[in-house]
Amino acid sequence: MHKPDPLAALRFDRLTPDGMATPIDRPIADEAPVAIEFNGVGYAVLMATPAHIGDLVTGFALAERLAERQDLPLDVDVHRAEQGLVARATLPPARTDALLDRVRHRVSDSSCGLCGIENLEQALRPLPPVTARSDATPAAIFRALGDLSAHQPLNAATGAAHAAAWAGPDGAIRLVREDVGRHNAFDKLIGAMARAKEDWGGGFALLSSRCSFELVEKAVLSGCPLLVTVSAPTRLAADRAAAAGLPLVVLARRDALLLQGHIAGA
Repeated sequence: MHKPDPLAALRFDRLTPDGMATPIDRPIADEAPVAIEFNGVGYAVLMATPAHIGDLVTGFALAERLAERQDLPLDVDVHRAEQGLVARATLPPARTDALLDRVRHRVSDSSCGLCGIENLEQALRPLPPVTARSDATPAAIFRALGDLSAHQPLNAATGAAHAAAWAGPDGAIRLVREDVGRHNAFDKLIGAMARAKEDWGGGFALLSSRCSFELVEKAVLSGCPLLVTVSAPTRLAADRAAAAGLPLVVLARRDALLLQGHIAGA
């Protein structure tokens, strides 16, 4: 399996108001097209940071409802092509009909899994209820918020990467994945947990992004009991979370946070 570097370097001229120009080399986050195939069927092309691709494909399959948690981990082979990466994954035979049906509804490839859906009924399919519960308190969330930046080496180097973190009920960060795309980062985290046979263990997901409805859906489908984001939700995201029984913590900053639903100790 090819293991590309998620960092690249680029020469810039640094300009200041006094007219000085200084050449500098700055690390930037790499981004590449990743063509995903399931059971030999071309399914999507995502623009992603070229690292942890097996995690990305596994989480993406779960989010697209092509696989369920009992099907994971998937067998994923990643190969470099001239234009990017090709990831070939194997779904269980019982998922073939779902794959072919989903392909028929896609009219274009998209990173969110929505743009190729032909009708609103497909786009807003009912979500299963969230049955797991988080034991995390507000203090645990504040702890994770304070520690997150120390787990973001790609963003520290580039200022251009989102992070998705799994935190335990005490707020200790257990696993982080980074990507230039917020959806990709969360898919990578969910996929990494599935491949390691880890569940949320009464903890929560912490995302360095706004709370979109796609991220709510990924959380629910992964069995996540609590979703925390550093920016605000959309109305649709909040509605979908409430309907599924997923507690949301949004605009989560080190000095305050907003809660929709119920969490321990609040």
